[in-house]
Amino acid sequence: MPAEDPVLRSSRREAIVVFSIWAVACAYTVGYCYTFGYYREPGSLKFVAGLPDWVFWGILVPWTTCSLLSFWVSNYLIADDDLGEAQSEEAPHV
Repeated sequence: MPAEDPVLRSSRREAIVVFSIWAVACAYTVGYCYTFGYYREPGSLKFVAGLPDWVFWGILVPWTTCSLLSFWVSNYLIADDDLGEAQSEEAPHV
């Protein structure tokens, strides 16, 4: 069995990290908004920064966190790997 290409290994790791961040953010957002946004008495609403508390903690905070994580992942985690020499544009000989 040939050795795995290091670019493929790095790409797979990066994809797993990005998908994991997405899955956690999606589960948190949907879970939090469902738990604290539905079936709630209107009198129990509190406001944070002019938004209902469930919108602030369930949408704004995770969105901001994901934006910061995206910046970190794109600048510090994703590697700029050399892909080798460019292939010619000629049709392959079959």
